[in-house]
Amino acid sequence: MNFSRFIFAVYIGCINNLIAFRGLDYEIKLKFMKILVCISKTPDTTAKIAFTDNNTKFATDGVQWIINPYDEWYALVRAIELKEKDPSIILHLVTVGLADSEPIIRKALALGGDEAIRVNADSQDSFYVASQIASVAKGGGYDLIFTGRETIDYNGAAIGGMLSELLDLPYIAMATKFDLNGNAATVSREIEGGEEICELSLPLVVSCQKGVAEARIPNMRGIMAARTKPLKVVEAVPADTLTAIVRFELPPPKAGVKLVPADNPAELVRLLHEEAKVI
Repeated sequence: MNFSRFIFAVYIGCINNLIAFRGLDYEIKLKFMKILVCISKTPDTTAKIAFTDNNTKFATDGVQWIINPYDEWYALVRAIELKEKDPSIILHLVTVGLADSEPIIRKALALGGDEAIRVNADSQDSFYVASQIASVAKGGGYDLIFTGRETIDYNGAAIGGMLSELLDLPYIAMATKFDLNGNAATVSREIEGGEEICELSLPLVVSCQKGVAEARIPNMRGIMAARTKPLKVVEAVPADTLTAIVRFELPPPKAGVKLVPADNPAELVRLLHEEAKVI
C-alpha cells in the first residue's frame, strides 16, 4: 500500500479542529472563537476636575486613572465568564492610547485575557478611535467584540455603533444580558416600557451595561500573571478626525440653600416657580 500521500480529517466538537495528514508531514488548523474587548482609561470619579490651556485641555496633574467602569465591570467581566465556560476561547483586549495607558491595560489583563493590543495614538475623537479599533479587529478575525456602554468622562456612547458600521457587523447597544450557545447569541436590552430580546449569529458587536455581569477585583495570581502576558503595541492607521474640542466648561457652582418657614407655603411656591423653575 502506498502511504506517501493520504489525507485524514477529524472534526473535534464545536471548535471544528481540522487535522490534515500528508505522509509523515501534518498540518493542524484550529478554529477557536475569538473575543475582543475594548478598554479605555478614565479619571477616577473622585478626581478633582480642572482644565488648562484656556479651558481646552483636561488637567491631568495628580489625576488617578482607572479602567472605564462600563468596560471593566460589564464588557470585560462578561467576556471572562464566557472564557471560563469555554477555555478554548481566545480573549484579547484593545486600547487606543499612549504609553501612559499601559498600566490600565495591564490591570485589565490582571482580571483576565490572553493578550492586549495598544494602538499608539491619542485622540478624543470617537470616529478616529473607532477606526483604530476596527483596523485591529479586521486583522484579528474576531467573532465577538464587546465595548462598554460609554466612557464616564465623555459619555459619547458612539464607539460600538461606529465599529458596527466600519466592520459591517450587526450591533446591539446597551445590553443587559448576553448568552452564547455555539455561534448563536441571545442578547437582552431595556427599551421603553419593557425589555427587548434579540437572537443573532456571530460575528457581532455588543455594548454592555449594568446587568450583563458583576464587577470583579483582580486577585494576586492575576496581577502577577498580567506582568508577563503579551502587550503588543501597533502604530495608528490613517483616519479622519471628525470632531475637535473647542473648550470645556465647569457646571455653575451650587447656590446656597434657602429655608422657607413652614407657615409660608406661598413663598415656597413662588421660589419653585420663579427661581428653581420646576413648576
